[in-house]
Formats: sequence, C-alpha cells, structure tokens
Amino acid sequence: MRFRAVFFDVGETLVHVDPSFADLFVTVLAGAGHERSVDDVREASAHVYARFSEAARDGSMWTTSPERSRAFWTSVYERMLDELGVADGDGLATSLHGEFTRMENYVLFDDVLPTLAALRETGVVLGVVSNFEAWLEDWFGVHELLELFPVRVISGIEGVEKPDERIFRLALDRAAVSAEESAYVGDNPEFDVDPPAAIGMFPVLVDRRGRFPDHVGARITDLRDLPAVLGATA
Repeated sequence: MRFRAVFFDVGETLVHVDPSFADLFVTVLAGAGHERSVDDVREASAHVYARFSEAARDGSMWTTSPERSRAFWTSVYERMLDELGVADGDGLATSLHGEFTRMENYVLFDDVLPTLAALRETGVVLGVVSNFEAWLEDWFGVHELLELFPVRVISGIEGVEKPDERIFRLALDRAAVSAEESAYVGDNPEFDVDPPAAIGMFPVLVDRRGRFPDHVGARITDLRDLPAVLGATA
C-alpha cells in the first residue's frame, strides 16, 4: 500500500450520537413538553451544516474553547427550535447543548473497529484530525482508543480548526509522513475532502447517509470498504 498514514475525522465518521442526533433531540424536546417527530428534526437539522459553512467562512473557530463551542451550538439549536416552532424561553437550547456534550451519548459506528484492525495489519500509522472540544481526548481514553490512534489532533486542544490546512500539517508532522503518503477520511466535503486534497493528501468521503451521491472522487458508504479503496487488501 502506498500510504504510510491514514487520518480520520471523528463526528459522523468514527463516532455518532446514540441512538442518533435526531432521536436524542426528540427526547429532549419531549422532556420539555414539545412533541416533534424524528423526521421533523432531521429536516430542521439542515441548519447544522449551513452553520458549519458560515463559521468556516467567518473564521469563528467554534471548537477551540468550551465558551466558543457553547455559543456556536446554542445558536444551531436556536435555529432548529425556531424551524420546529418551539419557543426557547425556558433555556431549551442550553439543555440541548448539555445533552450533546455528554460523553456517554457517543458511540463508535459498528464498522469502525473491523476497519481499523484491517488497516493496522498493513502497518500504517492511524490518527484523527477533528474539529471537536478537548473532551474528545477523554472520550478516547474511556473507550480505550488512545493506542489505536497514536496521532490525535483535536481543535479544542490545538487552537486551530478545519478547513485550515495547519491542522492537517500538524498531524503529518506528528506522524512523520508527507502529505502524499497520507489519506484522510471524513464525511463533509468542505472540511474533509477539499482541504486535505489541497495539500496533497488523498481524501476519501464517507457518505453514510447518501447525501453526496454525485461526489467526484473516492466515496464509500461503509467504512469497511476503506481498506480496498486504499489498496490495503489483497
């Protein structure tokens, strides 16, 4: 295999809210007396992706401190609540933020560990490059993943975020590999495909929910297909 290192995004690539973002959102709403369907929440969640793009354009660095992250996510939840016709007078956006920052609400996708095992057999260095709060490091420790990912570049610790190329270069430096020897795997073209490709890394889009069927480039819908895409299987 031509790659010496494979780096991963975390949210919606390796890890997801359990049972899902929409399900947890519905549960919190119901607890506050607001009945909405999972489909209603999924439709309103389009604001999440729009807000990511806005923050990237503004350079607002939304994950580099707990305060910035709280302000960012609260603004996302406020938009969603407005879309759902739910008043936020009782601090519901704050309650949502609290639930979505609880470590126990996050789990690995089922296809992650088999994929990592297959890649490790090739001897590649595995790492993560993630826009996430600093508590992600603790989450990795709780789930005994620190040894699996010896290179971890987390924006809440480093103070730099995707799509800034510096966060990818930090990972390359720590792994002691060149961009051309590295692959990057993530679920958002704006943050996980275009920026690493721009510095010479090989990007792979994980499109679990079929949001980008016309994507030009390496695209998978199940992480277990990754070793074959990278040439790591016989």
